[in-house]
Amino acid sequence: MDPSPITVLIPIAVFAFVGSITPGPNNVLLAASGANFGVRRTVPHMLGITSGFSILVAGVGLGLGALFEAVPVLHVILRLTGGAYLLYLAWRIANAAPSAADGQGRPFSFIEAAGFQVANPKAWVLAVTAVSAFTRQGEAYYIDLAVVITVFAVVNLPCITVWTMFGAAIGRFLKSDRHRRAFNWTMAGLTVATAIYILF
Repeated sequence: MDPSPITVLIPIAVFAFVGSITPGPNNVLLAASGANFGVRRTVPHMLGITSGFSILVAGVGLGLGALFEAVPVLHVILRLTGGAYLLYLAWRIANAAPSAADGQGRPFSFIEAAGFQVANPKAWVLAVTAVSAFTRQGEAYYIDLAVVITVFAVVNLPCITVWTMFGAAIGRFLKSDRHRRAFNWTMAGLTVATAIYILF
C-alpha cells in the first residue's frame, strides 16, 4: 500500500530544510544583500527565490525534467547560462557601492530572484530529486506534487531568512567602506567559485 502524502511530510520537510539551509548561490547572494541593504530591502529577493523555486518544481513535475533528459543539449545550455549568469552576479556584488546600506544601489528584485532559479543548478538538483523521490505514479501524483511544492515553500522562506539575517548581522560590523568592499569581494569570490564548478 502506497503511503499517503501525510506520512512523507517529515522526510520532505527534512530534505527541504537541508537543501534550503546549506550554502548555495541563493544563500550567498542573500547574505551579501543582507549585509549591503538590510533585511527589509532584501524581502523581495527572498520572496522571489521561494516563488521561483516553487514554479521550477511545478515545471519539473509537469514534464520539464523529462524534456531535459530527452534533449541533453538543453542541459548543456542551462549549465552555460547558469555559470555565465553567476559570473555576472559576482561582478555585480563585487562592484556594489560600499555605502549601499545607506541607500545607494539596489538589491535584487522579486522578478530577478525568481528568474534566477531557472539558471540555478542547485535549485534544479533539488527540484528533480524532490519530484522523483516524493511523488507516486497514478492519480496521487499531482497531489504529491502539490504537497512537495507547499512543504518546500513553507520550509524554504525561514531558511533563507536566516542567511539574510546572517548577512545583515555581519553588515553591522562593516563600519568602513574598506571592510564592506572586502566582504563584497569575498562573496563575489564564492559566487565565481560556484560558477567555475558549474562550467567545468
